[in-house]
Amino acid sequence: MKRDTSKTPFVPYIPASRSLPELTVVAVLLGIVLAIVFGAANAYLGLKIGLTVSASIPAAVISLAILRGLFRRKSILENNIVQTMTTAGEAVAAGAIFTLPALYLWKLTPSQGVIAFITLTGGFLGVMMMVPLRRLLIVNEHETLPYPEGTACAEVLKSGETGGSNARLIFFGFLVGGLFKTLGDGLKWFKTSVETKIAGFKGAAIGLDTMPALLGVGYIIGPRIAGQMVAGGLLASLVFIPMIAFFGTGSPTTFFPADQPISRLDISGIYDNYIRYIGAGAVATGGLITLVRTLPMLFRSIRDTLAGLRTKGREIQSRTDRDIPTPYLVIGTLALILVIAFAPVTHVGIIGAVAIAVFGFLFVAVASRIVGIVGSSSMPVSGMTIATLLIVTMIFKVAGMGGQTGMIASLMVAAIVCVALAVAGDISQDLKTGYLVGGTPWKQQIAMMIGVLASALLIGFFLVLFDQAYGIGGNELPAPKAVLMKIIVEGLMAGNLPWELILIGMGLAVAIEFLGLNSLTVAVGFYLPVSISTPIMIGGLVRWATEAFIKNDKQKQMREETGTLFASGLIAGEALVSVVIALLIVPGILNPEAPVKVDNGWLPFSLFLALAVLLWFVTTKFTGKTVTKGK
Repeated sequence: MKRDTSKTPFVPYIPASRSLPELTVVAVLLGIVLAIVFGAANAYLGLKIGLTVSASIPAAVISLAILRGLFRRKSILENNIVQTMTTAGEAVAAGAIFTLPALYLWKLTPSQGVIAFITLTGGFLGVMMMVPLRRLLIVNEHETLPYPEGTACAEVLKSGETGGSNARLIFFGFLVGGLFKTLGDGLKWFKTSVETKIAGFKGAAIGLDTMPALLGVGYIIGPRIAGQMVAGGLLASLVFIPMIAFFGTGSPTTFFPADQPISRLDISGIYDNYIRYIGAGAVATGGLITLVRTLPMLFRSIRDTLAGLRTKGREIQSRTDRDIPTPYLVIGTLALILVIAFAPVTHVGIIGAVAIAVFGFLFVAVASRIVGIVGSSSMPVSGMTIATLLIVTMIFKVAGMGGQTGMIASLMVAAIVCVALAVAGDISQDLKTGYLVGGTPWKQQIAMMIGVLASALLIGFFLVLFDQAYGIGGNELPAPKAVLMKIIVEGLMAGNLPWELILIGMGLAVAIEFLGLNSLTVAVGFYLPVSISTPIMIGGLVRWATEAFIKNDKQKQMREETGTLFASGLIAGEALVSVVIALLIVPGILNPEAPVKVDNGWLPFSLFLALAVLLWFVTTKFTGKTVTKGK
């Protein structure tokens, strides 16, 4: 079949005939700093609520402010390198916190070297396995795969003359979020979690964690997703817990897995012994349903990928079409698989290494295409990781590797695959941005690897720090996705889980899916305490309030972009102050158990509502003066 040459070739913002500074020392150093910063922020957020947020647009804005505003550097391609490296930190954090905290829940404290090895190998595999797909997905399907975050980031970079104004929004949000966190959890001026029982309704309670990051997340994900999440929380707190308390009233019988009668359990006891397992079954099923719904896309991705690789041309490549040479990628991938198989670090052996190679490439191809259609936030990372974990755990068990050794090995395989597909999804968006603005692909790919390296070397430090200061798996950092991975592995290996409760959760997820809702989103809300989903819902309501009466789509987009920048600042500010607080707690400088100065729930509630009003005010009053000015 002859190639169709009648179509006008795409010309990027900076054409191939022009060369601008790109992979410079300044860009790399700034990218490393932002990769670490946003990696730490997303690690905290993922441990708190099991979700992460995209860092590409905030990183692009900060890069524009520093490189263009401070250093007077005019190259858009340098800014593209910075945002590429920053998203690497975000992706590594996502892959790590969804899986590795399960080791802490088993009272195993992995060394920072082990964590770095897992995240480095997973991150490098994600880059190396995605690069051969770039021309197929980014170039050949430019008109059919929009890559929403990548396209939006390109628009921000192209409107770089307004970078300073945009950055002020992020820094303002950063200061507000950091100050709120400092006054609450740092100086203990007020409570950061408010809960009240409902009179006359046994077992029912409603709560609110007054955290700027949760407000920011709610704004970014919007009212529909936030509403479904809080619906899950209300279903647990106002239906299931009161129902269990009602049927257990006065009964002396002890029901597994609790070690005492329900009549003696308080709300948190019912949650820990029953709701947690129902929620785990719902989250796992929701993740698998999400994956099954993408199966047609999965098979098409594999078919189109293989066909595209077979017909890849050998024409002379321009600057904007040069990837890392394929032989380097093949040698690098094989070397990593061999290192994983034989290095005495993860102990997954040849079976685990082969599984990583197979599932890694399969899910990297799927992730790279899915994010091109629905964006990174809707990519079923949990579903693909759960599928990997289920299959690998059963393979290890059949092969005779059972007990704790088999559980750890299964988790290691899932962790490497999870990091790989998270990184692959993010670099796909970045390469789309580079394609639109005229970046050099191989330089972006090198930058992504540097970002992976920077984040991977420090992500273990943040995990250790958070565990020592707050306790991973506790009330402060419940680590919902990692707890789910732990439950799945233990159940398959030992078979001593309350399967009736897990099956109830599975049935709940199926029923929710038939109602036309996103079962995974509702299930996550069900699994987490309602005090976490409530502030997320408030953030979603702020987003609705800023857009509800605006009919002009362009104006809505402008408000969304403005609010997203401020909300991203709130998230980063709280998360990074949490790191500082943790650094002060570990040596004993701060006491996390110290009494609060104002033990009254109305004060934090009022302050949080004031923060929500501030988010609304900034979004509505600053729109038109920032993101889209000068376009």
